[in-house]
Amino acid sequence: MIEILSYTSCRQLSQMFFAIFFFHLSEYILALAIHGKSNVSLKSLLISKQYLLAMICSLIEYVVEIYLFPGLKEYWWLSNVGLVMVIIGEIIRKAAIITAGRSFTHLIKVHHEDHHKLVIHGVYGYVRHPSYTGFFIWSVGTQIMLCNPLSTLAFSFVVWRFFSQRIPYEEFFLREFFGSQYEDYARRVPSGVPFVK
Repeated sequence: MIEILSYTSCRQLSQMFFAIFFFHLSEYILALAIHGKSNVSLKSLLISKQYLLAMICSLIEYVVEIYLFPGLKEYWWLSNVGLVMVIIGEIIRKAAIITAGRSFTHLIKVHHEDHHKLVIHGVYGYVRHPSYTGFFIWSVGTQIMLCNPLSTLAFSFVVWRFFSQRIPYEEFFLREFFGSQYEDYARRVPSGVPFVK
């Protein structure tokens, strides 16, 4: 039993750490490739105090549950569903960044720049905010992968709430920049975040 638990925890934790490492490193590398070194800072790694706190809490939950309720971590099918979600979320987010090119930024633009175009093809033809969709799937997937029931619920709510507030703010400026073109696009294509119109 101890060997199985050791293998379980090693596998799940190594997948989690690799997912986090790959997500942030690839995000930074793509930002460098698209925007150039002079326009990219460490903020492009997208690591905030709140994000670190959430990840630390999820690891604390994992460690506590592995000792108190080790059976919770033995649902391999569920852990594998989480792993698939992590991969799908990663693909959607990176496809969004690559498709948008120079129009993609980590910070909401409040002033229109010449290179900022309305992107409505590729993954943007299916959802208006595919990078948010990808991150939502990725972040919740990390917790399902760890079989963390509390963090799965917490991440789902907190990430959804963040995007439910961010999307209207961002879309205010997109309507200012692109007018009726954005209005038509927003009517045809869903936001990509559940229950956010």
